[in-house]
Amino acid sequence: MEAGISRTRIDALSTERFVSLRRALGVTTFGINQMVLGPGQRMRIHRHQRQEEVYLVLEGRLTILIEAQETDLEPGELMRIGPDVRRQLVNRGPGRVVLVALGADGDHDGRDAEAFKSWEEQVAAPPQDVPFPDDLGPAELRS
Repeated sequence: MEAGISRTRIDALSTERFVSLRRALGVTTFGINQMVLGPGQRMRIHRHQRQEEVYLVLEGRLTILIEAQETDLEPGELMRIGPDVRRQLVNRGPGRVVLVALGADGDHDGRDAEAFKSWEEQVAAPPQDVPFPDDLGPAELRS
């Protein structure tokens, strides 16, 4: 796993059906991909041997066939599909569908985060032991 940060952007106007955001970001521990489906387009029927996937719909209405049974996801909805379950992503609508797919295998070891009360503080604490900071005042908001 690389140290530091990286940055990319969702390209909802992409003409590519499948864009690896993982590669663009240099992510090595899970998959993250953008998919853009035009009206009538669909992805392959597929499954994973070990990986679970989460689909997050950003735009449009996604139809997911799960073992040939249809279900729809609206913008803002997410669905997790476990390993060994066949699925196919389909756009039956008149507009396009933009979604992000996240996938990983292996166990999640829980929180490894450390939190700080301020930028000056050097000693970390578990996040649940650090209260949320005060909200920004009106003068600190963008206009």
